[in-house]
Amino acid sequence: MKVKKYTASSMPEAMKLVRGELGSDAVILNSRVVQTGGFMGFFKKNSIEVIAAIDPDTDISAKPAPMDSLPKFSRPATMGDGPKKDPPALQMKPITETPQNADKNLLKEISQLKELLKGSGKIEGVTLPGPVSMKIQYLSDQEIDQEIIGELTAVLLEKWYIGGAAANGDEINEWSAASIEQRLSPLNFGGVSFKKKFVNVIGPTGVGKTTTLAKIAADCVLKHQKKVAFITTDTYRIAAIEQLKTYAKILDVPIEVCYNMDDFKMATDKFSDFDLVFIDTAGRNFRNQKYVNDLKDVIDFGKDMETYLVLALTAKQKDMEEIRKQFSLIHIDKFIFTKLDETSVNGAMLNMAIKFSTGIAYLTNGQDVPDDLIEANPMLVANTILGVSTYE
Repeated sequence: MKVKKYTASSMPEAMKLVRGELGSDAVILNSRVVQTGGFMGFFKKNSIEVIAAIDPDTDISAKPAPMDSLPKFSRPATMGDGPKKDPPALQMKPITETPQNADKNLLKEISQLKELLKGSGKIEGVTLPGPVSMKIQYLSDQEIDQEIIGELTAVLLEKWYIGGAAANGDEINEWSAASIEQRLSPLNFGGVSFKKKFVNVIGPTGVGKTTTLAKIAADCVLKHQKKVAFITTDTYRIAAIEQLKTYAKILDVPIEVCYNMDDFKMATDKFSDFDLVFIDTAGRNFRNQKYVNDLKDVIDFGKDMETYLVLALTAKQKDMEEIRKQFSLIHIDKFIFTKLDETSVNGAMLNMAIKFSTGIAYLTNGQDVPDDLIEANPMLVANTILGVSTYE
């Protein structure tokens, strides 16, 4: 007896293969649902596997029976020496895989893929659908951490394989933005809360702290009609003091220069009846813990204070992380990211927010006071990273 195995997308297709090669006298010994295709064990499709047999003495050159008729069998169902019995028209195991079960299996495999991607951010040898692959490459070019890319990849694959396989670039962008927004939504975003009196900005040299502070103060004066004052502890650079005095004069608000903790306490007492007091600090190499300690010697961080860490998007993420860790003993309420207009790679702000569970207060995209200041929210950050935001 000649025995062969066939795999097809459906039972009629499998029968067509059997009859085409073995003829209408073939015996179906077994049939079952199997999974084929996919990649790395995921997203397989259900197929029918049929095992058929034919007596080698049978003339298989005869014309196959019509597809709508059942085959007639001349061979027994067994190969032993017992009495011959005509087999039933079709010997099959019942197909228990329903469309609902298939959907459940697909969702289970996607869930497993998500967990796998979370570990390394990628799976070697996996070929992603073209549009998804292009988006993942873009996110990689934005220097987003691999673990986050892994999570985004799993989300995009899930949407792609469950009804979205014809999606265009705009739809994939929307999926990506929604996923990033959801990832950031638990964090505290937005500008000055007006719940605390003191607003303090800290950060390394060259990130634009003084200009950013002036933008925030101007926004509070012009848009919210708040009574504000300035304190500067940046006594290392005369130019910085003069710069803030210029902004104070334009806004018609007072300013005090503090060299030590006693000066700081006197200044805060002087401004006790003001709505908001904005504190500027010296830009130093805060990778050196000494300079962080110097800040604590001048500023009373126990005050009713919101503290923003200002970082430039043109900096290396590794340096940003080191600076943030140096400020571990100071409570950082939110990040401010500057120089948005000077780079096209913005993934670091997503990485930093997630890594340190810290929201974002503002983005700045130029030197104009108070115009080039953007209050941040998760969707704005997502669209900025994806390159779909425009700023006037």
